[in-house]
Amino acid sequence: MNPTSQFLGTTEYDYGYDENTAPCNEGDSFHRFKSLFLPILYCLVFVFCLLGNSLVLWVLLTRKRLTTMTDICLLNLAASDLLFVVPLPFQAHYASDQWVFGNAMCKIMAGIYYTGFYSSIFFITLMSIDRYIAIVHAVYAMKIRTATYGILASIATWVVALLISVPGIVFHKTQKENSRYTCSAHYPNDASIKWKYSFTLKMNILGLIVPMLIMIFSYSRILITLLRCRNEKKQKAVRLIFVIMIVYFIFWTPFHISSFLYTFQSLLFIPNCEIKGHLEKAIQVTETISMIHCCINPVIYAFVGEKFRKYLHRFFRKHVAAHLCKKCPNLYREKLERVSSTFTPSTAEHDISTGL
Repeated sequence: MNPTSQFLGTTEYDYGYDENTAPCNEGDSFHRFKSLFLPILYCLVFVFCLLGNSLVLWVLLTRKRLTTMTDICLLNLAASDLLFVVPLPFQAHYASDQWVFGNAMCKIMAGIYYTGFYSSIFFITLMSIDRYIAIVHAVYAMKIRTATYGILASIATWVVALLISVPGIVFHKTQKENSRYTCSAHYPNDASIKWKYSFTLKMNILGLIVPMLIMIFSYSRILITLLRCRNEKKQKAVRLIFVIMIVYFIFWTPFHISSFLYTFQSLLFIPNCEIKGHLEKAIQVTETISMIHCCINPVIYAFVGEKFRKYLHRFFRKHVAAHLCKKCPNLYREKLERVSSTFTPSTAEHDISTGL
């Protein structure tokens, strides 16, 4: 049983083996990795994601005028990343010991985890579609790229993500296994294999394949349009979302591949303890890497978004540095004036819509 993969439902059972085969035991080094290193990593990811995405939400909300669909999507993407890491403190304790939070909390945390997982990629996909409409169909975009449509699309996205997460909520429960309490998916015995196959396929298709196909189509059309008009402003507008998309696939594709191989190992090759052990380690490592993804988007905003970076610079100069150095107010006043001169309300509204 892999305690840290309980929410994605990839390694709850040793299926695909003969009933008379002795169960495979994980090595001591792998057990130490899970019980010592993972809790520390989960806590660090939780702290950095909480700080980074909270800062993004603050910047977006203090603009007060979220006027386009891109504005709304950026706001919801940050909220999705925050939702995704809510279960991490619980998983940190679970990885080091056992599940002690009860059956209700097991289902709630599974639902939050799945909803954050699916909503994050859905909003990245929605942002790609929004950029496609804005650049390839610029005239039509003026009618639908409004805050109202953005809110409606966001509500629909959250509802879909929640509905997709329902099976994970229903089948997750606590159970005592090998003298320890676990929180994992337990499917009906008469259709256990089918449920596991369908669960992994759904995760791979909705979390990787379909979004990737939509984004490839969107950005290929966007690049063709940009090559024709060579509009530098439009190129900058695409850059942020393109980087967010690439980063997502870099961090999540290895995990999707590992989970697919693990689930369908009995159909792809002759399973044994050695292969199973390698796949479990691959899932553990790739899942650990994928969780870091939620900390990356705020960094992308800071490095790719020039005006976003200037706004943060202005905020820290005004509210942080000025309080830390009260003996030199003139110095900070001069710097604030220079920063303010490059960041006006009119440019703020435009920059947040482009993510720059």
